[in-house]
Amino acid sequence: MRKILIVEDDNEIAMLEKDYLEINGFETEIIADGQEALAALEKSGYALVLLDLMLPGQNGYDICRQIRDKIDIPILMVTARTETADKIRGLGLGADDYIAKPFDPAELVARVKSHLNCYERLTGSAKGDKDDTIVIGDLKILPKSWMVYKGDTEIKLPNREFELLLFPAENPNIVFTKEQLFEKIWGYDYTGDSATVTVHVNRIREKIEDDPSVPKIIETVWGAGYRLKV
Repeated sequence: MRKILIVEDDNEIAMLEKDYLEINGFETEIIADGQEALAALEKSGYALVLLDLMLPGQNGYDICRQIRDKIDIPILMVTARTETADKIRGLGLGADDYIAKPFDPAELVARVKSHLNCYERLTGSAKGDKDDTIVIGDLKILPKSWMVYKGDTEIKLPNREFELLLFPAENPNIVFTKEQLFEKIWGYDYTGDSATVTVHVNRIREKIEDDPSVPKIIETVWGAGYRLKV
């Protein structure tokens, strides 16, 4: 049974999330403090984190960044802050998704399932016998192992970033619009918009480009979209 960590200091909301997730076959644990959640994540095998933004002590942004630096796990932010800048900041720090309060519990469960399926689809491919390595200059992408290297250094990419890099790498020199990439990576039923693609592309560039301000691998084709150049 997959286990979900709920990091939420509002007990009523936490119990609502817990009840709906457990009805749908998940095991859950509730922690109200961000630092306690970090310690628990390092010890237990959670499948996904539901992370409230407004937490006592360190806020959800800080906790998200620390989780992403240490652990490869889907992060779904749940918060009352709905400004675009807040969403972009959360995504920029490594969150995989963002759902606003008040939320439809059924939608929350659907998003949890979607992210878990995506993550497991990607990581599950590591069981293959051999990786069909994609080489782009000093960048190596190992699709079956879900690993990326720049030179001899491994680059850690969360699941959405990896998939967003892999798809154009498997279809090089083709221009894809932000809308096409959004539909391919996030799916038709995902609540969001193509601005999410821009945020994730910028994060990927920071990790794989020699100079992110002058990208040579993931190019912007103005007025059209993005192209991975080989």
